[in-house]
Formats: sequence, C-alpha cells, structure tokens
Amino acid sequence: MSEIKIDNILLSIFQRAFRSITDEMSISLTKTTRSPILCEAKDFVTGLYDAEGNMLEQTENLPILSFSLGPVCKVIINQYGKNIFPGDVIIHNDVFSMGNQNNDVAIFKPIFCNDVLVGWSAAKGHQADIGGAVQGGYNPNATEVWQEALRIPAVKLYEKGVLRQDVWNLIFANIRLIMVQEDIKAQIGACTLGERRLNTLISKYGIECFEAHKLELFGSTEKMMRSEISSVPNGTYYGSSKVYYDGKHLGSEFEIKAKIIVEDESITFDFSESSPQTNGFVNGTYTSSCSAITLTFLQMVNPDISHNEGMIKPLTYIVPEGTILNASYPKATTFGNHLCPQIADSIFKALGPAMPNRVTAGWNHLLCSLFTGKHPRTNEKYVDICFMGLKGGSGALQGDDGYDHIGMIDASGGLLDQDYEMYEQQTPHQILKHEFLTDSGGVGKWRGGLGVETFIKMGGDNATMVVFGDGDVESNYGLFGGKGSILNSINLKYPDGKLHTPLSKDLIESIPDGTVYKQIAGGGGGYGNPKERDVNSVQQDVQNEIVTKAQAAKEYGVIFKNESFEIDIIETNKLRTKKQ
Repeated sequence: MSEIKIDNILLSIFQRAFRSITDEMSISLTKTTRSPILCEAKDFVTGLYDAEGNMLEQTENLPILSFSLGPVCKVIINQYGKNIFPGDVIIHNDVFSMGNQNNDVAIFKPIFCNDVLVGWSAAKGHQADIGGAVQGGYNPNATEVWQEALRIPAVKLYEKGVLRQDVWNLIFANIRLIMVQEDIKAQIGACTLGERRLNTLISKYGIECFEAHKLELFGSTEKMMRSEISSVPNGTYYGSSKVYYDGKHLGSEFEIKAKIIVEDESITFDFSESSPQTNGFVNGTYTSSCSAITLTFLQMVNPDISHNEGMIKPLTYIVPEGTILNASYPKATTFGNHLCPQIADSIFKALGPAMPNRVTAGWNHLLCSLFTGKHPRTNEKYVDICFMGLKGGSGALQGDDGYDHIGMIDASGGLLDQDYEMYEQQTPHQILKHEFLTDSGGVGKWRGGLGVETFIKMGGDNATMVVFGDGDVESNYGLFGGKGSILNSINLKYPDGKLHTPLSKDLIESIPDGTVYKQIAGGGGGYGNPKERDVNSVQQDVQNEIVTKAQAAKEYGVIFKNESFEIDIIETNKLRTKKQ
C-alpha cells in the first residue's frame, strides 16, 4: 500500500460526509416508519462503522441507544468472520451480546467497495412490540429475560441479497403488531441508503484514501478528547444516587456509586461499588450503562468533538457483571436504559467540585406510562408511550437556566412529543390538558427547566397501562445552593370517581373507558443561591407564569407591589439582605 498524504480539506470532507449520510439515514427512518414511537418521537439512532466495527459517525436522536451499536457490530464481525457478503442484512436485539434493551432492535448492513468490506451501516429503533408477556415490552413483573421479550442474537434476515423467509417468519410470529414488520423494513431501507452513500464516497476517493483519512480523524478526535480531560484536575472523585423500588419489593432501595479517576489525559469511570443486581426488571446491561456514562460525560466537554471511535478511546469503563448496572444472564433488564438519570447524577455530583462550570443540576427523572389495548374505531391493537407526559425539565448550569420540558437525560433533548391530532387518531384517547407547570423548576440563581402537567381521557374498554420510572420518592438535586424540583406523579381517576395512584413500577389492567389519566413530570434542579437571581429575570418569570409571586417572595426574595408586576425595590432589598 502506497503512503497516502493527509489532505486537511479532504479530511473535513470525509468528516462532514459521514455525518451527512447518518443524518440522511435518520430522515429516511422518520419518513418511512409507522410507529409514532419512531416517526414522531424519533426513538432511534443511525450510524456508520468501519470494517472492524469502529464508529465513523452517528446521528444520535436518542443517545442512550447509540453507544451500543459499535460493540454489537464487533460481535457480528466476530460471529460471522469471513461469512459476511454483499447484500447481507443482520438483525439483533440480544442484551446478553451487547444489546442495550430488548425493544431496541438493530439492523446492520455490510458495505463493500470493489468486493472489499469497508464498513457497516446501522439503524436501531425502539419497536412498539417485541413479544414477551406484556404487549409493548415493559413487564414490571419480569425476573428473567424470557418474560420480557423475544431474544434475537445476531442472525441474517437477508443473505447475499435474498430474504431468509423462514427466519423472518420465526421472528414475526412472536410479535403482536404487524406494524413492527414495516418498521424493520424501514430500518433496512435506511441502512441500504447508508450503504449506497458510503460506497459512492469511497469509490470517488479510493479505499486507501478513505482508510488513511479515517485513521487521521480517529487520532485527531482522540487528541481533542484527551485535551478536554487534561483540563480536569488529576484526582479521584466520588458521587452517588439512588434507585427506588425494583418492581418486586416495596420500599427497596439501590445505590449507584461512581468512582471517577482522572489521570492526565485519561479518565476511568468505576461503578464497582454499586448495589448488586435486583430480582426485578430494574437492572442495566453493560452497554446501556456505558452509553449512559458516555452521553453524560459528552455533555461536559467541547460539543465540537466529532462522534467517532477516537472520542471514546480515552474513556475506561468498569461496570462489573452482577451489579445493578450489568446484570448476569438471564436476569430481566428492560428498565436498564432508565438507570441513566442515576448514573448521570452520580457523575455530575462527583465532578461538580472539579468542573463547576460544566456540570448541571439534576435533570428530571423519567416516570413513564405505556398504554396498550384495542382501538375501538379500527379494532386493531395499539401501543403508545406517553412521551408528552413524561418529559420534565433539565437541570440548570452556571450561567443558564435549565431547558423546559426537554425530557430525560437518556435522550438529551432528542426525544420529541407526539403530534396531538395524530395521537388522538392513532389511539382512542383524548388529550384534555398538556401545559407547563408553574413553580415546577428547582429554584436557584439559574433555575431548573419547567416540567409539565398532562391530563388524558382514556378511551376503549380494558386498556392496560404499564408504569415505569422514578422521581416520585426523592426530588432531583440542586447545586451550589440551588434546590431540587417537585416530584413526579401519576394518578388515575376512574369513571366512578375512585382515585388510584400506581406504583413507580406497575401493571394495571382492565382500565375502563372514560378514566382520566393525570401525570406531573417535575422540572430540573436549580444552580446557585436563588436570592442572587437577577430580579428582572424573576419579574419576567412571574409575568410568564413560570414562577408565582408567592415563590418569588419565599425563594427568590422578590416582592411585587399589590396586584401589579412592578417590583417593590425597598422590600425586595430588605428581604434579600436579611440573614437566613
């Protein structure tokens, strides 16, 4: 192989082309999938990988899914060896071979140029059903993986361009919704698009040129990440957070403990001291936990760092098998993605003293409902995750308020609400109210983002609701004098007037037509002393009904004149200078 001279302009072309391809794959999925979980909420990711499974680029609509694609790609390469051919399509969801969650189903397609394997295109999406005991896939009563979903270790759906109809039939005989077949076809289509685009790019510049510039991109990205890490003082940092209730034992608590070691240009995330695995479905997988660690740390570094293999080279993960963050086979693990908030909390708390200008206060923890049933107008089964109701606020950071209604940190802002009209068409339910909740953000010099309040009138008889999440026992945290937000809650009001409050991991069946569902998703935590918040910002918050006058006085020390929005400067100064 002749030596290839690195061209910096061409380097930029490759970098931007990789991202353009994964973005186009993402657009394709948005336009062609059927489930609102995918086409509206965008609960999926797309990516490109080299022949060894190293990340070239990803479009991370939902980051918690993203950082398992590379490890799964390497599993596939090791499994098939030389038996990988043009036209192959491989499907995978198995959490015990580097998958992150059973419902998150991945499609991989090898990319050949001049009969040489040069890379892979991949798309992973949360499927509306993947078999198991409970429609929709979340089974809070599960103790083993077989009670959760159909396991799909890496297997070819297509070989050399020919559909393996027997494999296809076997998989979809175990899945309740025909729509899932169409969504898997859409993922295959997105991967085919990625294959075509990368093949065109490499054919233009040549395989040797591609390989050389790819390695240069990995190296330059690694240097950028190591430079970011070197700005953190060397040392060992500790942080912890709690998970409440495993779906089996009321009152159970589990601890997520982070030990973070910064040594020059490298960083190690050690979660060895976290609680042992649970007997319920509140367990993580190795890749879901490593994804959570990665996406959290990425929020603390330069956002211009490219997302390729070089980005994760300086990061070391220690997540021992048998802990709550890496359950042993055959433990149930569906909840694992949603341990991300506690992982993030432990990292932010640990690194806060060392990086006070780069950490956020606590984000709202996910508390979610999944509705299933039969639509009375179509007589077809439906599965819906109430995305609009679950999305609370993010934590504030130095210099900025948190984001309102952004959702859990797992998604980092990538998860979208359903369209109201489409929601009422695709489900038998009616949205009665969905709005920001005043006083829901944690107070601080910079306040937490607002949460929301949602009311839904449930339609159709005998609906089922699965509840999963946290944030209903302990508020998220504020930083450096800021305070946490309000708690999450979910309630049902039955047609006869009876009220029912589900547990945070619960399965409720036979919900009658006309039941009103109420959800509060809390806000984010505040940052800094609230008495130091700019009075004009408090005034604007009160005018916009973000904060009440009562909270303005009690927490921010800002007094208004009578019924007006005019600040009483004298009384405000008295209250703000009064010793606490």
